[in-house]
Amino acid sequence: MPLLEVSGLVAGYGAISAVKGIGLSVNEGEIVTLIGSNGAGKSTTLRAISGIIRARSGRIAFKNSPIDRMEPHKIVSLGISHVPEGRGIFHRMSVLDNLLLGAYQRRDNLTSDLDRVYTLFPRLKERLSQPGGTLSGGEQQMLAIGRALMARPKLLLLDEPSMGLSPLLVETIFATIAEIRAQGATVLLVEQNALMALEIADRAYVLESGTITLEGSGAELAENDSVRRAYLGEQ
Repeated sequence: MPLLEVSGLVAGYGAISAVKGIGLSVNEGEIVTLIGSNGAGKSTTLRAISGIIRARSGRIAFKNSPIDRMEPHKIVSLGISHVPEGRGIFHRMSVLDNLLLGAYQRRDNLTSDLDRVYTLFPRLKERLSQPGGTLSGGEQQMLAIGRALMARPKLLLLDEPSMGLSPLLVETIFATIAEIRAQGATVLLVEQNALMALEIADRAYVLESGTITLEGSGAELAENDSVRRAYLGEQ
């Protein structure tokens, strides 16, 4: 039984349906990636899963229970954390306070979780008292992921984590995603850097104009001629 199962999902904004009846699944312990061009519906899919927008139709199930009519804070409490495109950190709040906000629903001791974040992202520990807005783009991405991990998610939704980062920082972020999976989390990754995403993904889906056109293992899609032409820059 998949940890997350989406079927017939239709979602969008105003009169526009950005996602048009898609289905996908994520098994426990996997990294699954959604690749596609701008406007394909990738971010909309994540927002519907996390409850930020309401699905118009279809079913979203987590651990075989429907969540498509649930409020976002309830979805977080079930074990789904969403790192949005653009990071969404609180610029005037300190790094530590941003991290603590990720655990706002918890009432237990947070020391081990903070230590885990500091181990994954040593730079954050060096900047705990700094306002989040003074961090570099890469450090802000680390903070956004660290904040999400403070909720102890079973499923981590990552939306464009490499956007705007230098090649060296992109490698660091992707290595961290692999380490997060090794520590027991499951990851659904939306990413325009298709090459890096397919390298770490167990399975992948290609989303085009709101519909899924291809699916398979990360290795299979990395070798697919149409994927290589459209997303890997090959002729």
